[in-house]
Amino acid sequence: MAYLVIFAIIIFILVVFLMHANKGNKNRDAKVARNCPTNKNIAVNDTAEETIRRDRVAKLFKYIISYTFLIALAIFMLIPFYWMIITSLKTEAEIELTIPTFFPRVIAFSNYPKAIKTLNAGRLILNTVIVGFFSTLGTLVTTVLAAFAFSRINFKGRETIFNIFLATMMIPGEMMVISNYITVSHLHGKNTYWAMIVPFLISVYYIYLLRQNFRQIPNELYYAAKVDGTSDFKYLLKVMVPIAAPTLITISILKMMGAWNSYVWPMMITTKSEMRLITTGLRQAFTSEQGRTIQGQQMAGATVVTAPLLLVFILLRKYIMRGVSRSGIKG
Repeated sequence: MAYLVIFAIIIFILVVFLMHANKGNKNRDAKVARNCPTNKNIAVNDTAEETIRRDRVAKLFKYIISYTFLIALAIFMLIPFYWMIITSLKTEAEIELTIPTFFPRVIAFSNYPKAIKTLNAGRLILNTVIVGFFSTLGTLVTTVLAAFAFSRINFKGRETIFNIFLATMMIPGEMMVISNYITVSHLHGKNTYWAMIVPFLISVYYIYLLRQNFRQIPNELYYAAKVDGTSDFKYLLKVMVPIAAPTLITISILKMMGAWNSYVWPMMITTKSEMRLITTGLRQAFTSEQGRTIQGQQMAGATVVTAPLLLVFILLRKYIMRGVSRSGIKG
């Protein structure tokens, strides 16, 4: 039944799109016809009509292939979210069935209040917001200063140092977990906020992203500001930061989402339940007395945690696209 619904949705979307494309083609044909000779006996007219018809068929075929592929890819990406939501609405007995169901037989909304209560969501979300806010703020500061230095200040070995910075992106983050853990343990940072913030205040990728944006700003603005006696720091705050605002917004969104989804490092350095982040709580809170995971409540908690990120992405996606596209184009 679920496959039939999905197939019907795909067909409906394709029909709507084809109707819209056909309407656009008719408008285009009318515009072309106004510029063509009106005598139908002229061979040029027949050739133009055939050309328009072939062009219409080719574009229509291209649109069908492209949008069919995109729709199939979107469905493939949405299946995990769909499965998470329907699992959060099932009873445990239905979840444990040998043959899975694609829609809840009995909708169990009670999983949500149970999940929030078991998860202690208020405390965990507060911890996550605190860590996310200060790590994002610190990352913005280090990223702006480093990007300005690598894009505007001329010093010996600048390009060499920047290339070394870029080379560190090839090192997996998991290789630095042990050394960071030993350092934090020696500094008595376990079960503290700063231990979850400080090790991730610098991002080479964000520095590279902002540096490319800063390099698009004309040097004439910098030279004019220096003639007027403006300091580098004031020029950075008054000129470069406002111009690069879309990229800074993009960095803030991506960094906050990364902090919200972080799991391995917070799990390693937090042993107290009141200091855990929301992702760690999701993994460890929903275990029955028999040692089995209560999947319905766990998926309900995952849905509650995922909803803010999904909402933020939907509302702010244009800033992400704009910031990344501006950083990749040199003016």
